[in-house]
Amino acid sequence: MATDMKVDSDHIDEGLYSRQLYVLGHDAMKRMAVSNVLVVGMRGLGVEIAKNICLAGVKSVTIYDPASVTVADLSTQFFLRPEDVGSSKTRAQVTAPRLAELNSYVPVRVLEEELTKDVLGRFQVVVLTDVPLSKQLQINDITHGSSTHFISADVRGLFGNVFTDFGPKFLCNDPTGEQPLSGMVVSIENDKEGMVTTLDETRHGLEDGDYVTFSEVQGMEQLNGCEPRKVTVKGPYTFTIGDTSSLSAYKKGGIFTQVKMPKNIAFKSLRESLKEPEFLISDFAKFDRPATLHAAWQALSEFWQAKGHLPRPRNGQDAEEIVNATKKILQSTGSDSEIDEKLVKELAFQATGDLSPMVAFIGGFTAQEALKACSGKFHPLVQHLYVDSLESLPTKIAELPESDFAPVGSRYDGQIAVFGKQFQEKVANARQFLVGSGAIGCEMLKNWSMMGLASGPEGAIHVTDMDQIEKSNLNRQFLFRPKDVGAFKADTASAAVAEMNPDLKNKIKSYQNRVGPETEDIYGDEFFAALTGVTNALDNVVARQYMDRRCVYYQKPLLESGTLGTKANTQVVVPFLTESYSSSQDPPEKSIPVCTLKNFPNQIEHTIQWAREQFDDFFVKPAENVNQYLTQPDYIESTLQSGSGVREQIAQIKEFLVDQRPISFDACIAWARLKFEENYNNTIRQLLYSLPEDAVTSSGQPFWSGPKRAPKAITFNPDDPIHMEYVISAANLRAFTYGLKGHADQEAFRKVLSNVIVPDFAPKSNVKIQVNENEAAQPSNNEAESDPTELVSSLPSASSLAGFRLVPADFEKDDDSNFHIDYITAASNLRAINYSIQPADRHKTKGIAGKIIPAIATTTAMATGLVCLELYKLLDNKDDIEQYKNSFVNIALPFMAFSEPIAAQKFKYPSPKGEVTWTLWDRFDIEGNPTLQELLTIFEKEHGLEITMLSSGVSMLFSGFGLAAKKREERLKMSISQLVETVSKKPVPAYAKHVVLEALFDSVETEEDVEAPYIRVAVK
Repeated sequence: MATDMKVDSDHIDEGLYSRQLYVLGHDAMKRMAVSNVLVVGMRGLGVEIAKNICLAGVKSVTIYDPASVTVADLSTQFFLRPEDVGSSKTRAQVTAPRLAELNSYVPVRVLEEELTKDVLGRFQVVVLTDVPLSKQLQINDITHGSSTHFISADVRGLFGNVFTDFGPKFLCNDPTGEQPLSGMVVSIENDKEGMVTTLDETRHGLEDGDYVTFSEVQGMEQLNGCEPRKVTVKGPYTFTIGDTSSLSAYKKGGIFTQVKMPKNIAFKSLRESLKEPEFLISDFAKFDRPATLHAAWQALSEFWQAKGHLPRPRNGQDAEEIVNATKKILQSTGSDSEIDEKLVKELAFQATGDLSPMVAFIGGFTAQEALKACSGKFHPLVQHLYVDSLESLPTKIAELPESDFAPVGSRYDGQIAVFGKQFQEKVANARQFLVGSGAIGCEMLKNWSMMGLASGPEGAIHVTDMDQIEKSNLNRQFLFRPKDVGAFKADTASAAVAEMNPDLKNKIKSYQNRVGPETEDIYGDEFFAALTGVTNALDNVVARQYMDRRCVYYQKPLLESGTLGTKANTQVVVPFLTESYSSSQDPPEKSIPVCTLKNFPNQIEHTIQWAREQFDDFFVKPAENVNQYLTQPDYIESTLQSGSGVREQIAQIKEFLVDQRPISFDACIAWARLKFEENYNNTIRQLLYSLPEDAVTSSGQPFWSGPKRAPKAITFNPDDPIHMEYVISAANLRAFTYGLKGHADQEAFRKVLSNVIVPDFAPKSNVKIQVNENEAAQPSNNEAESDPTELVSSLPSASSLAGFRLVPADFEKDDDSNFHIDYITAASNLRAINYSIQPADRHKTKGIAGKIIPAIATTTAMATGLVCLELYKLLDNKDDIEQYKNSFVNIALPFMAFSEPIAAQKFKYPSPKGEVTWTLWDRFDIEGNPTLQELLTIFEKEHGLEITMLSSGVSMLFSGFGLAAKKREERLKMSISQLVETVSKKPVPAYAKHVVLEALFDSVETEEDVEAPYIRVAVK
């Protein structure tokens, strides 16, 4: 079984697998690193699966496919080139060297032998694609009950299926992959049920059947580190853990931690499962389809084996045979349910179809199942998955003749078989804007390349991404290779897909721009007017919202997607039909209270955030302030006028330029040692002086209880590796800011440290501690608000330091040699030790401090496949909202949910022609750059609306009240462009053809306030 394999202890390249490690963890990655995987079939689906497995980092990938390369293979097999067609090499032989380029740690081999029992026994997982059912049964009969796990998968047009058999006793170590829940205990009862009450600040989040263990419990110490206890939930803040009556009496404290319990899963063989199938329902709107498709896929395989070919595209006779065979199969199982003949016919019609979006969707899902078999991480599919996206078919497809779907000897025959030649022309002449070419962007471009998107005479693809390729990108952004590190993503990705499909040469234009107001001269009216749609491949909400606003303004469809580890979501935004991306938002991220960070941390996340802020306070902000003082002549004057904290800021400049400016690396070591003393000894002793361990609240309760943990000061010890890590990293960062050369020679450090004079600490009696968020924080020193004039006079003049600059240590998480993560890890863990919090390793610290988004190639492939299935619908200009699908997927569980997009909210206003209904997509378009008076008249006469207030951006152009009569008369005579330029004191940008106006309206008829769309005025 996967979990019984000997785990290799070889080092995992965290630079390459950085984001994937946050999804799978080191243990699962190590199990994968000793797993050999065989993928059978090197058409589109097989190579998609092999690609994702290879990127993930198994021990080896072996591929098997003795067939020759044909033109049809180019439909979805992105490693094949036109010159490979008809060569003497097999599909596997051509594919192997190109697949091997993806990951230098994973050897790729071609299997030339037959698939015998001995051969299959060499592999932990075998994945079959494009293989008839009889061959699947033959191979599964061999693997079932052995140490080889079995997966079969197939794609036919807009249909896909997956089957898994990991044997009768498969151990899944972690079914969900979610972080274990943890929380603070308020009380534990001594009785038969053992009721646990948790802190009422946050819900415990546990469910019946979960298991927990405990730590830091006082009194009932037997629970600390106990065997996991099964939970029964009684409420959001209470649960029971079974009999505690024989344990000591509970006193106080304690932390519960959820324990992930392994799960044994019994799989049936394929032969058994054909008779008694278990289905994963992927779309609850289609919950009745799997049973029919289960039989229809068997009928399709029988037809293929009997006739030596699949049903012809849109051929009624072949489809009827499949329908009849499906009925017989269902009858043989004793089922008397009516079958959906239209559904079965579509499977027959599309059997020769090969679509890159469906290949990406099923390929990503199947590859993750293979990784589950290797690693024992996440819950596998049990056992059949059947999916379809028939909504993607053109609306009027039934009106087309069979000849429109016949192969023409083109690389797009797999797509033509499903959609027809006419629709292929729509695909070829599409004009898309792809914003971002990272993980999602690379996969999107690959799919578009295979689809032939923009390959026609009117087609165009625009790609922008300002980032350059880093080593960590190579694990999931599969268009990039090690030789590309340092190159721009957009350029490299565009060139890679043009090589995949030569039809795209001269059709892709790449940019290195951030999308935003500053680039509207590039991505403006003319640019958007030429587009058929926009696809986002972004990793931040701000840019997504900006592009969403642009799409609403230009009334263009938007395809949106995102991933987080094994989770993915997609959203389709259709003009005049759906709400926009920004219509709904996630709740804001919960911030950590300042008093918790400063005085009362109780979780490792608190100490990591504190250390991250210390990094900026020591190595970034002071250097920036000093440089501003040295380069800006009016810096002191403007600082003095800025308000509170002025003295502290000027004192910091004096400290960095005069008082503590190091002239050698030894001085940096001494500085680091004193910072250690200040942060981990003196500050803690001061806190305990102000709030002793036996302090009580006004109600007489112990102050240090619940989330407030009494800290302990740390005495510096050069033999403690964490202490030395702090001093070494802090000293090197200090040296970096001053341009001094550092080192990490521990003996040299020890020598300097032995001579550092550490002043004795004496606590102050007048220090007030900020106990809760509502209290004002005390200034950092008692003179913070005193007159800083004398301090200013003590600063050296900027002219006396001509040419001198400090270097801010701008945070960079991915450079292991720059001491950034080393410092934050040591600083955080020392503070964690202060507060008896379990320290975190460098990897976890890096993820939290660097806000790294967990990512894995399988999820990305699925997300982009689902997006491109929606792209087909947009290209067909579907106007029925029920045909579109938003999706949420978690392939760890596995779970899929599809839903119709939410319709755009409708508003109404009265007009002379009757009530007008409008949505966020509507606006008033006014031509001819009228005067303000003319604009007011247009709205009164044509729309029955009185404009009571008019603005453009932050400029108030007109108001029915508050404007002096003379100024009002002047503005009424101005054209809109002149009015905007006069009030804003800025010219209308040369590239802008319109100005946008926001207005408040009253109904002329009722004189009541009316909500109506914004106004766009053509000024050029």
